[in-house]
Amino acid sequence: MDKITQTARYRQALILYAQKHGVTKAAIRYRTNRQYIYRWMKRYDGTLSSLEDRSHRPHSHPNQHTAEEIRLIDNMRRRNPNAGLVVFWVKLRQKGYKRSISGLYRFLRKRGQMAVKPPNPKYIPKPYEQMDHPGQRVQIDVKFVPSSCLVGEAAREASECGGYYQYTFLDEYSRFRYLEAFKEHSTYSSAEFIRHCAKKFPYPIECVQTDNGTEFTNRLIPQCSKKKTLFEATLSELGIRHKLIRPYTPRHNGKVERRHRKDNEYFYAAHKFYSFEDLKTQLARWNRAYNHFPMRPLCWQSPFHVLSSFSFCVTHH
Repeated sequence: MDKITQTARYRQALILYAQKHGVTKAAIRYRTNRQYIYRWMKRYDGTLSSLEDRSHRPHSHPNQHTAEEIRLIDNMRRRNPNAGLVVFWVKLRQKGYKRSISGLYRFLRKRGQMAVKPPNPKYIPKPYEQMDHPGQRVQIDVKFVPSSCLVGEAAREASECGGYYQYTFLDEYSRFRYLEAFKEHSTYSSAEFIRHCAKKFPYPIECVQTDNGTEFTNRLIPQCSKKKTLFEATLSELGIRHKLIRPYTPRHNGKVERRHRKDNEYFYAAHKFYSFEDLKTQLARWNRAYNHFPMRPLCWQSPFHVLSSFSFCVTHH
């Protein structure tokens, strides 16, 4: 129901008074003119809605769209229901439409013919596989150390060798992490890193999950796709299975990718490194703090505590 305005109530009182005491007395009492009273008395049908203001909008305009233009817009919109305003305007211009884009926008809004945007297909993630014990599957990835963190000798050396790199090992069960800095980004560095991880991690490593970078595999290099890298050969030597994620899908390695983002926010944004040895020292300190920090996914236990608890359960079973 439309809201009844005070103006309509005023006009009703004016008309009722005029009907009882006459138009002249009503005009004097309500300080208006007789023509105003006669006009509203003629329109009044006993309801307040008849005393509401009607639209002041003109019935026609000299610059309104012509019938031919309206027909062109309707036909074009029927064939292009999802075309945006700019694309739709350009298509109309190619058919002889002369109006401005703002005029077209007002016309489409008035008639409810704006583009119908199709809904984006919703991404439904697959249920994530939960690990049952430490070492069942680990994630490894490489992060480029930001050059803005390097000062003095470190900056000079990094510019000569192509930069410093952070190799990251993360156990999916316990979130235990091992970090190490390298001066080159190669399959040799990857092979050395996995050997160090096998010594540092207290449980056997069953599966290593990585992306498809050339430091891990030749899978995306056509001429070398069947040739094993040194990293893959080292995994075979250590009896570790190698799992590759889908190409160009870093979210499948999400745990280690997220830790790299946190490293940027809390470590590299607040530290400077004056040499490669300084980077290794501070990286080791940062890694120790991480492994002893309680985490929500671990029910507010630290990765070190989860590994210790698992060892305790195994010993007593």
